[in-house]
Amino acid sequence: AEPGAVRAALPAAPPLSGEPFERIMADFERIIVPGLTHWGHPGFLAYFPANTSPPSILAEMLTATIGAQCMSWNTSPAATELEQVTMEWLRQMVGLPEVFTGVIQDTASTATLVAMITARDATTQRRNDATVDRLTGYTTLEANHSVPKGMRLAGIRPGHIRMVETGPENAMLPEALRIQLRADRAAGLVPAAVVATVGTTGSTAIDPVPAIAAICREEAVWLHVDAAWAGSAAIVPELRWIFDGVDAADSVVFNPHKWLLVNFDCSAYFVKDRAALLGSFGASAEILRTAHDDRVVNYRDWGIQLGRRFRALKLWFVIRSYGVEGLRAMIREHVRLGKVLADWIEREPGFELVAPADLGLVVFRYGGERTGNRQRAAGELDGFNQRLQERVNATGKIFITGTRLGGRYVLRVALGHLTTTEDDVRSAWNMIKEAATSE
Repeated sequence: AEPGAVRAALPAAPPLSGEPFERIMADFERIIVPGLTHWGHPGFLAYFPANTSPPSILAEMLTATIGAQCMSWNTSPAATELEQVTMEWLRQMVGLPEVFTGVIQDTASTATLVAMITARDATTQRRNDATVDRLTGYTTLEANHSVPKGMRLAGIRPGHIRMVETGPENAMLPEALRIQLRADRAAGLVPAAVVATVGTTGSTAIDPVPAIAAICREEAVWLHVDAAWAGSAAIVPELRWIFDGVDAADSVVFNPHKWLLVNFDCSAYFVKDRAALLGSFGASAEILRTAHDDRVVNYRDWGIQLGRRFRALKLWFVIRSYGVEGLRAMIREHVRLGKVLADWIEREPGFELVAPADLGLVVFRYGGERTGNRQRAAGELDGFNQRLQERVNATGKIFITGTRLGGRYVLRVALGHLTTTEDDVRSAWNMIKEAATSE
């Protein structure tokens, strides 16, 4: 689709009279579908998966049909109590200790903002001198862009957001964090929050959470763990190592809508200090009060939104339909496919595996001499890899994304769709190799 093509095909003004539904559907198929990026296609290998599944779709249809407003127990008792149950199921599935309590947020971006607001309030209440304009936050350049954005929205000045140094594996260096924290305290600033990442967007790097958590305990700083994509892998026993140290964090988020077959949006946010969360987000308008408030959970008090959708229904449908073992088998297969592709890349002359492929994301680039051509300079290689990405995506058969790691432009293949098979991965790899030799 060319920019503006869809808008040009639609009327500039709304219809005065209703139209037959058949005509609306015909225009949907003629105008809208050709201009969509099909995130559920087995050739969609970009960003991270935004998965779905038949039981999730059916639950979403029921949610839309019911039209429930689930802001409190009183407005939808079943929605509230099902959310309590499914979040407890998820807590058990990923191995978090019982001290964590979960709530469904719409996205990890929102969950991170909730964590930053809670951290801000907890810090300012604990210290009389901790005015908002003196607070600082800490993450890395490898963190998702929603992390510094959440810090800014929580009131931390842009100039007080620290990008902690990372090591050769693109993970935060704990000692660099400690030095930065102490330097800021010496300058009269007040550290409020650290965000560690489990599974970075660029390379699925995992920050050393145990060491970071120990520093945060020493410095009395809120630790939030962003495991938006990778966290779902913790349901697999042999992959639970990715959550090492997370039990010492104050909050953690991961997205079932990425790797657990629940359609967008459904983000699982877990927090230790429930009182701190409610202190920041409690709503007490008279119209919201009910006789049951002292005996029930009102999720309107657990986040930014007052109005809430019935997201727990699709999570319940999916977990019951596939079972924990079925979901584990799916993740194991995606991890296996990632390792298979990584092996093919390492064996192919001229291609370079840039990061370990431990969790189904494969990061690579063309980095060597092509047959009959001279060795390319670094800048030329960046440009070549960008053009390689464009040629691959121009086929319309697969879609990959690129990013920068260590200053170099690299390519990403993100596996994790329910329907992606080894044949699909082989076909994608053959297209990439062919595109690499076409210039």
